[in-house]
Amino acid sequence: MIIKVCGLKVPENHRAIGKLDIDMIGINLYKPSRRYIGNSRLEKINGQKRVGVFVKSTKERILNAIENHKLDFAQLHGDEEVETCQHIRNYIPIIKVFRITPEFDWRSTELFEFADYFLFDTMTDEFGGSGHKFDWSHLNAYKGFTPFLLSGGISPDDADRILSINHPQFKGIDINSKFEISPGIKDVDKVSNFIEEIRK
Repeated sequence: MIIKVCGLKVPENHRAIGKLDIDMIGINLYKPSRRYIGNSRLEKINGQKRVGVFVKSTKERILNAIENHKLDFAQLHGDEEVETCQHIRNYIPIIKVFRITPEFDWRSTELFEFADYFLFDTMTDEFGGSGHKFDWSHLNAYKGFTPFLLSGGISPDDADRILSINHPQFKGIDINSKFEISPGIKDVDKVSNFIEEIRK
């Protein structure tokens, strides 16, 4: 299972989390976010994929950030047009985010099937990191072929529930606010113990 830890912004904390058995590190490049990385630069650790999180960004800004932060993926978390996502994917693999509500139209994912991954998160005004779950039973309505990561309010107590998810395209999880000491600072012990539960 892919494990992504999102919203790291302090080099020391990033180095500690980077020693754990995770696959992806999320770097928040959305200025209004409490986890915005600002001018920090996080080094690459253990071959983990570096994911830049963008919301309502221009193509030019995304492409500049790919170079400046040595990104491996662009996570498009806003209401990006199909053409914008296709353009970015010419340069780098993408994770297209869909924010889920009870009324979400799962057919809307079909236009973005070219994405490398989808990420299903909870609809909030914060564009992620809210700590709120959506009803995971709604995942059964997804009939597409693009593999997806699950996000939105995942907590240290959710390991068994995550491992019980039986969907052919479910490939991993994205953890964030429920593992924090403060926004952008992760509790290393909480993350480590949770990973051990997931990996067992």
